[in-house]
Amino acid sequence: MRTVIAGGHGQIALHLERLLAARGDTPVGLIRRSGQQEADLRAAGAEPVLCDLESATVEQVAAVLEGADAAVFAAGAGSGSGADRKDTVDRAAAVLFADAAERAGVRRFVVVSSMGADREPPIGTDPVFAAYLRAKGAADADVTARDGLDWTILRPGRLTDDPAADRVFLAPRTGRGSVPRADVAAVIAALLGAPATAGLTLELIAGDVPADRAVREAGAPRG
Repeated sequence: MRTVIAGGHGQIALHLERLLAARGDTPVGLIRRSGQQEADLRAAGAEPVLCDLESATVEQVAAVLEGADAAVFAAGAGSGSGADRKDTVDRAAAVLFADAAERAGVRRFVVVSSMGADREPPIGTDPVFAAYLRAKGAADADVTARDGLDWTILRPGRLTDDPAADRVFLAPRTGRGSVPRADVAAVIAALLGAPATAGLTLELIAGDVPADRAVREAGAPRG
């Protein structure tokens, strides 16, 4: 399976690339800078492709996606960015990536969103974080309205750098909690091979179920 990952040098993406490469898949990571980013992706077993989603055209991104089996949007403006870049990366780049996936005929599309993106931020929320949540929510709304994608929206709780535990809670609603980035990557890897989860928006926190089983159960028919 060839999977193109937007935000290929992010922490979740690097974990995901290692997992995909280890199982024999072909991960392709979009990065903004050559040099160390390229070296890090190659070390993770991924093919690096220079592509800045803030300046690229739909046609340029579609050319990278051509022939892929799946696409993962794991890009983000980063913690040091302002409200403007939350919009240009967390919203606009996600919409561009979805446009390009449709143009390239790549149906399987997983978005790494955020818990809280489905509601207006509470009064008193830091303005930049509120802009981030609104941008994520707008991107999710755009993707979920599309008939040309088999989308899954994944909304993790607070991200940590703890080692992978392979114990998660994945459901439409989980309540607040944290989850290691490595376990988020494991859930994404499982989602890519679980077509029954298309059309679902799922929250993710640490729990007591292995990632593969959690994804199978999330996609199981509801009685």
